[in-house]
Amino acid sequence: MHIAVETPIQPSPRVQQLYGLFDLPLEKASRVTWNVDLPLDARPWHVGLIVGPSGCGKSTVARHYFSEMAELDKDGRPRAFAEWVARGAVVDAFPLDLPIKQIALLLSSVGFSSPPAWLRPFHVLSTGQQFRVTLALLLAHAAPAQRIVFDEYTSVVDRTVAQIGSHALAKTVRQRGQQFVAITCHEDVEDWLQPDWVYRPAENSFAWRRLRRRPSICLHIVRCRASAWPLFAPHHYLSERLHKSAVCFLATWQERPVAFSAWLPYYGPGRRTRREHRTVTLPDYQGAGIGNALSDFCAAFWTGLGYRTVSTTTHPAMIRARLASPHWALHRAPSLADKGDGKVRHATTRLTAGFTYVGPPLPAALAEALLEDLQPRSPRLASH
Repeated sequence: MHIAVETPIQPSPRVQQLYGLFDLPLEKASRVTWNVDLPLDARPWHVGLIVGPSGCGKSTVARHYFSEMAELDKDGRPRAFAEWVARGAVVDAFPLDLPIKQIALLLSSVGFSSPPAWLRPFHVLSTGQQFRVTLALLLAHAAPAQRIVFDEYTSVVDRTVAQIGSHALAKTVRQRGQQFVAITCHEDVEDWLQPDWVYRPAENSFAWRRLRRRPSICLHIVRCRASAWPLFAPHHYLSERLHKSAVCFLATWQERPVAFSAWLPYYGPGRRTRREHRTVTLPDYQGAGIGNALSDFCAAFWTGLGYRTVSTTTHPAMIRARLASPHWALHRAPSLADKGDGKVRHATTRLTAGFTYVGPPLPAALAEALLEDLQPRSPRLASH
């Protein structure tokens, strides 16, 4: 495709001076051209990336190649976006025929797993939360054969949010069998998006790309005091209360707190048991599996000490992750909790599922050494 953009030059006195000062050729118009070859029909793909510095022609090329671009507003959103988010709560911005369970799964899959925030209007959300909701809405409203093109991708969010969000988005797009094209000047999202193809207008280079493992996330886990909980409490989907006897763990990444997990003694028939009480990942870090990794580590830790380890959850995303994990076995399908006498004891309005940890335990010697070493401490949360 040959693309040409031409703009008339107004012959003002300053323009004439500029011609002479820099010995520019006298022309009546400024013209920029591109010869672009994007062989997108050559093989199947799900995620594409157009990346390069400002002014290299990313948006111009995309606008000519993808008709979907013509339907977007200046913020890179569908023109119907304002109508969607004006309905009230975030969950009401989705297609009216989309079941609430699918909405919850879609929001969670793009890394926005905070049900209390789903009740709020779009305009009161943080910039990072708005970014995640925008991705989910684009995916939800797109027709099955419609290609989603997102200009200025991640330009308004923190780079950590951009990277974690890119990983969550790419995973979701591939699971749903859709096509997504990100247009951005930020090179740092490429390793997290793992695009099937990359086009760089500044170099006029196109390349199919093999998928590689995304950059690793190395968590540092310490036992912490309950004083760390208030940072995470607003983002838990149940009560903000933390049991006084909970044993708490904090996960940090790049010296920033990212996730919290609390565990309780559980007394019942059979061997001694530990039960997961609260596990929360901060919104900026949701979507990369950090919460599940922390939960699995804690479960392996308790199992290594000889405990049976169980978890009860109502969150659709966590239930789906546990069902797909070889480390957890379902011992109670989603239902209202009771004791067999027909009297509901705990969940009166929500279904919960029960799981038992069956993954590898930490070696007993290592778990005991950690138990001695992991003394409760107050984490330095000011860096968050």
